[in-house]
Amino acid sequence: MPALMVSEEEMEPSDALYEAQQELKRADHSIAVSLKYTRTVDVIKGIIDRLINTIRYGLDALLIYNREKGNIEEVPELARLKAIETKKLYPDNPIVRDTCDFFLLLRKITKAEFDRAQEYRRHVTMTAHLDDGQSVQITIDIVTDYYARTKEFLKEVSKLISES
Repeated sequence: MPALMVSEEEMEPSDALYEAQQELKRADHSIAVSLKYTRTVDVIKGIIDRLINTIRYGLDALLIYNREKGNIEEVPELARLKAIETKKLYPDNPIVRDTCDFFLLLRKITKAEFDRAQEYRRHVTMTAHLDDGQSVQITIDIVTDYYARTKEFLKEVSKLISES
């Protein structure tokens, strides 16, 4: 995770949203350029890491916003707790709720053992073997869908924190 300019206690929701947008730009570049020409599992894994960072900053933006509004006392430090707390704050928002679950899945994927298949080809595939016995296959098309979901989440975060 890139170093922040300010500590989380001093961070404004707009700062966290800005950091999220920067991470999303990096993920977009990785999809549009790096993955197009390199087509390796390492690039897919890097994109997933960028998406995790993007969502984490988005969750921070929502949590900091809610701390400022007095809805919560503090922003949790652990990523899993950030997702749980955000789901509690936005139980009626399907985009936020689903993205919290998606965030936790991406974290499991990035920590899992994985296999590589068809590297340097159009159908490069990363197969992550999760702790619960499930396997998740991630291709260029799937990681692009993950990017679109993350982008939609950031739009929702922006909308929610601007409704002051």
